[in-house]
Amino acid sequence: MWCSRVALCRLQRITVTPLNITRGLTGNVQREMSNLPRVYVARQIPPEGLKILRESGQVQFELWDSDDVPVPRKELLQKVRGVDGLLCVLTEKIDAELLDAAGPNLKVLSTMSVGFDHLSLEELKKRGIRVGYTPDVLTDAVAELTVALLLTTSRRLIEATHEAKTGGWGTWRTLWLCGYELANSTVGILGLGRIGVAIAERLAPFKVKKFIYTDMAPRPELASAINAEYVSLDELAMQSDFLAVCCALTPETKEICNKDLFSKMKNTSIFINTSRGGVVNQEDLYEALSTGQIAAAGLDVTVPEPLPTSHPLFTQKNCVILPHIASASYTTRNAMSALAANNLLLGLRGEPMIKELKL
Repeated sequence: MWCSRVALCRLQRITVTPLNITRGLTGNVQREMSNLPRVYVARQIPPEGLKILRESGQVQFELWDSDDVPVPRKELLQKVRGVDGLLCVLTEKIDAELLDAAGPNLKVLSTMSVGFDHLSLEELKKRGIRVGYTPDVLTDAVAELTVALLLTTSRRLIEATHEAKTGGWGTWRTLWLCGYELANSTVGILGLGRIGVAIAERLAPFKVKKFIYTDMAPRPELASAINAEYVSLDELAMQSDFLAVCCALTPETKEICNKDLFSKMKNTSIFINTSRGGVVNQEDLYEALSTGQIAAAGLDVTVPEPLPTSHPLFTQKNCVILPHIASASYTTRNAMSALAANNLLLGLRGEPMIKELKL
């Protein structure tokens, strides 16, 4: 498993060897550069990735120079025309319309994300476009944030902070702001991959009694690392005191966390989602929270993003919502950026990517 800091150091060392452009007359250099593959970078990615692209000498690239505002769709469709490579983030929808606009020159897509539900994989496969992505390097950051969100939710820290700030902190009371402990609990993981394992490894020192998981099929090698037991989805819901969702968003997992699942959970259970918002039916979650069917929920992902401030989930004191920040550490985001840049350059050279999505 790559620690993000170690991964960043490795990626810096294995940066694709710069293209040797003969230094001669300015005109010769300019002509040489004009023959390089054209790349569009659809976001101001963190500096490590931009540095790799600039110093590689292998591409000429244009950048949407903003990290605050995504490139408007209309402009994106114009900018991708004729490009050989595209580097995007999860806010860009890569579908048939965009691929048609790009045209036949587009051979490589690199997304700075571990998730790929923003990509039309069938369309990419049909056109023979290679896809790079950035798993593993964000495992530690996502696992840390998941644990932080779980503790914040179960121990009601946001409520407690609000009470302290607004004068609600009065005399000591026996059951005021009581929450739920990890000690002697059962922790369920929906979708056991590297992140699920990393979460369990961090929770084990809290004296968790038992780890259980469900997935498309048993994953004995990963499960053995955390001594986790494979169970059905129904059993996962019924047994879990804390249920952490770590699965990818696919047609099979879309809204898999719905009324049926919540109805089987204990009314003392804590539900945590740091995967993708689309795996949860948010109306069903609101009902489960508002009726006391489950104790609380912590979400780092929603549908849509950003979630409108008028959304009913924000009215629930027992629901903690974060703005999709699970991978938001400086080390991890730079590692993701560097990996995305290297994937792009290797793909354009026709070489194996460091992390390629097999279509």
